[in-house]
Amino acid sequence: MLIRTILLVLFYVILLLAMVPVLLTAMIFGIRESLVNIGKGAMRLSRVILGLRVEVEGLPEEENSRACVYMANHSSVLDGPLIFMLIRRPIRVIMKTSIFRLPVVGPGMRFVGFVPVDRQGTKSGRGALEDAARMMRDKGYSFLIFPEGTRSLTGKLQPLRRGGFFLAGAAEAPIVPVSLRGTFELLPKGRRIPRRGTIRVVFHKPIPPPDPTPEAMAGWMAAVRDRLSSGSE
Repeated sequence: MLIRTILLVLFYVILLLAMVPVLLTAMIFGIRESLVNIGKGAMRLSRVILGLRVEVEGLPEEENSRACVYMANHSSVLDGPLIFMLIRRPIRVIMKTSIFRLPVVGPGMRFVGFVPVDRQGTKSGRGALEDAARMMRDKGYSFLIFPEGTRSLTGKLQPLRRGGFFLAGAAEAPIVPVSLRGTFELLPKGRRIPRRGTIRVVFHKPIPPPDPTPEAMAGWMAAVRDRLSSGSE
């Protein structure tokens, strides 16, 4: 584990130093997707260094599909990078504001279109959803959402919040539930370096947005929860 930790730290130190001129060049010339792909490549290499195996089921051919909202269960810091790495189409994430304060990484995420949100502020949350919906309509970006709002401390699925459903409804986009199994066992909250092991990721079939009524919203949320539970527990 010590060797893996040292290798991972060295890798990210070198990557951050190398990314400074790359980020400046990308900002000057307006290059965004290539920058995102560099990030995905770094995540793939990190997975190899950490000894993580990934089994994927149901990943769709996405190049010509419409923008959608990916919703996943959340029990480890591995979840976001892993799903982001697997999705081939243009994908962005709504993330807590504090992450955007990181040097190099924060400006890079803002530049490519990641959306910051203050979890404590209702107004900030509404604005973040409006920004994301506009990007989905205008740029064709899909978004990754963790509808539980925070990581599970037990590995069990928590109650789902409605924000991501409002985003999908505003953009008239389908929801793709994504179930993860194994990330909690390998890297639960409080642990710094993951154990070696296998992670299973299931991309379920898209669920189209229903009519905008409270009853339909409740059914939509229940359908997403059922699919997340079926592959994660």
